[in-house]
Amino acid sequence: VQLQASGGGLVQAGGSLRLSCVASGRYVMGWFRQAPGKEREFVAAISISGGSFHIADSVKGRFTISRDNAKYTAYLQMNALKPEDTAVYFCVGRKFYSDDAVRVDEYDYWGQGTQVTVSS
Repeated sequence: VQLQASGGGLVQAGGSLRLSCVASGRYVMGWFRQAPGKEREFVAAISISGGSFHIADSVKGRFTISRDNAKYTAYLQMNALKPEDTAVYFCVGRKFYSDDAVRVDEYDYWGQGTQVTVSS
C-alpha cells in the first residue's frame, strides 16, 4: 500500500491550503498531524464510499475531508488556518471505517508527511 501526500506549504493565518493524498488502492483514508514536541493527533477520516467521515473537534468547522475515488485521492481542505495548525500532516489508511478510529495504532498504512506552516 502506498500513500502519497502533497499540498503542504507556508500560509498566513486565516489562509487556506488543500492537502491531497493519492493511494495505491481503495481504503478508508484520513489525516493525522504532529506538531513539534507533541504527539501525533487525529485530524479527519473518510469512508471508502465517502458517505461517512469524522473530523477532530479541534478543526471542526474549518477543515473538511473529501475523496475522489476515480483518482484514488483524498483531500483535506483547511480553511481559517491558525498558527497552532502548524504541523507535519500524515496521510493514513485502513481497511474498514469506524467513527471511533482516532488512534495512531488504528491505522495500518501511513504516507510520508507534508509540512504545513501557518505564520501569524
